[in-house]
Amino acid sequence: MNRRVVITGMGVVTPIGNDLETFWRNLRTGVSGIGKIQAFDTTAFDCQIAGEVRDFDPKNYFRNPKDVRRTDRFTHLAMAAAKMALEDCGVDLEKTNRQRFGAIVSSGIGGLKTLEDQHTTLMTKGPGRVSAFTIPMLISNMASGLISMEFGLQGPNLCIVTACATSNNAIGESWRIIKFGDADMFVAGGSEASIVAIGLAGFSAMKALSTRNDEPQRASRPFDRDRDGFVMGEGAGIVIVEELEHAKARGAKIYCELTGYGLSADAYHMTAPPETGEGAARAMQIALDHAKTRPDQVDYVNAHATSTGLGDLAETRALKTVFGEQAKKVSISATKSMTGHLLGGAGAVEMAACALAIRDSVIPPTINLENPDPECDLDYTPNVAKEKKVRIAVNNSFGFGGHNATLVAAEFTE
Repeated sequence: MNRRVVITGMGVVTPIGNDLETFWRNLRTGVSGIGKIQAFDTTAFDCQIAGEVRDFDPKNYFRNPKDVRRTDRFTHLAMAAAKMALEDCGVDLEKTNRQRFGAIVSSGIGGLKTLEDQHTTLMTKGPGRVSAFTIPMLISNMASGLISMEFGLQGPNLCIVTACATSNNAIGESWRIIKFGDADMFVAGGSEASIVAIGLAGFSAMKALSTRNDEPQRASRPFDRDRDGFVMGEGAGIVIVEELEHAKARGAKIYCELTGYGLSADAYHMTAPPETGEGAARAMQIALDHAKTRPDQVDYVNAHATSTGLGDLAETRALKTVFGEQAKKVSISATKSMTGHLLGGAGAVEMAACALAIRDSVIPPTINLENPDPECDLDYTPNVAKEKKVRIAVNNSFGFGGHNATLVAAEFTE
């Protein structure tokens, strides 16, 4: 359990960039990726905006072109991010023991577009016309399975489905398995592609989404008094999680060290957190305890902060519970203000933001924070990035069902 774990590679596909450095440049400069939905006609919908991935061709990321037709968009996005992360980490797979190289790549919902399309086929053309690939295309574990096949990864392979906490759990359980000694490397993260009619209708029916349709780039506004719901996003984030000595032996660059992981359940409500943020606070405290880190040592928190009324307030209260007087001193930001909420892909993309904040000593901003909620009164880095040395970062992800997962990352030192 004393094995140290580091991040050695990263790949992202997001509404603000389909590669790591474009994503980071746009994140630092406050670029919004939210716009009018182009994937389908939204005329009849209350919400007509989202963070879509644009200019993306999945054929660039699969060895076998047939696999593109046999897989859902969430798998396309995951495969692209995985390939970029593996290239970024510089591993030579031919010289690597791939029986100790695993994949935990998850999705909160899975192949929603496949489900929608094939149900339409069933209803209009009959069961004989439903694709033989329907089930493999829609099940949430298929991204992880196909990534292992594409790269010959024979270590632990699984998919954790915990709604919007999914990616953090994938990274955290990779950390845990490596520390336990059952693997040396993981492709870890998550992917989501739920900007389809049934997804938008479902979230709209819950009154969970912003309806600021005339100002899409100003719609996601965490901690702002005028926030009116979250904005759906799509995309994928993958990080390469690796045992330190294994990374050093192959001369890998190291973005940061993963030092803590905490998880908890609210046991409260299907979609809403408790007003006190008690469950989120416990996840943060467990992660800090694992990391042997005091609240006054934390420089940055990437908040879950989706731009919902209760969620942002509950997280603020949770931060105050855990950080005490330090809560007003730590730098916080909500990068979903720019990307929208990538659901099962959010945590890993935000983990990349934390690692890059550590690398470059920059706190990305929370854009659209124009009229702060009086009860959300911490330092959320409003509107403009801030230069600041980041030695320790905390990454929060909370999901429907009351799932809470927190990761702690630290600047790597010998």
